[in-house]
Amino acid sequence: MFPYDPVLLALVRTPPRSIAGVIQALQDIEGHCADSDGLKWFNWLYLQVTQAVEARVNSGGFTDPAWLAELDVQFARLYFSALEASLSGQPPPGCWQVLFERRGWAAIARIQFAIAGINAHINHDLPLAIGATFEVTGGNPQDNTRYNDYTALNTTLDGLIESAKQTLHVRLLSDALPPVSHVDDTIAAWSVSAAREAAWRNADLLWHLRAVPPLTSAFMDTLDGLTTVAGKALLVPVP
Repeated sequence: MFPYDPVLLALVRTPPRSIAGVIQALQDIEGHCADSDGLKWFNWLYLQVTQAVEARVNSGGFTDPAWLAELDVQFARLYFSALEASLSGQPPPGCWQVLFERRGWAAIARIQFAIAGINAHINHDLPLAIGATFEVTGGNPQDNTRYNDYTALNTTLDGLIESAKQTLHVRLLSDALPPVSHVDDTIAAWSVSAAREAAWRNADLLWHLRAVPPLTSAFMDTLDGLTTVAGKALLVPVP
């Protein structure tokens, strides 16, 4: 879709092993994406989120910073994997595909792309990332210490989203939005804290289903379907 897509594909083929590696990959993607690419604006917001997580981890702001760092890496790998699939001509999860196929739709606002990406990443990917992190580190989603670290990020993330709503409140090509549109109502109805809480609950359900792969697959298909519906609502062009 964009002439630099082969470069993006090369960037996401090697999974990151650290938060620093995640940040480098996000910066590289941002450096290649044009302003006319909706992917840039989700990636831009995700980079800010990741940098905030890194700062909190490095400052000792968590009871178990190593667990949060591992979660950050596992989480990012799912975004990169979805992007790699799309750029390789393979089907990514439907919630990601709706964003990837509309990357160049100029009538959509930058904030819509940003929130649609966050919607796919949190509602679909985060439960998987939480489970993968516990597989690596031990423990399970009943761990209150790690849950408390996880929810401690909510205030920071809410602040970043609110700031992004102001910065990205223009069409993809930076044209002003009309004074009244569906964008304000649609974005206002989306809560990162509520989405992250649901993601943890879904991770707990998946943890209990992990011994029954058909049930896990069915659950993820349903979750992808619901997240795709939300993504389509978030990416309705602005009249």
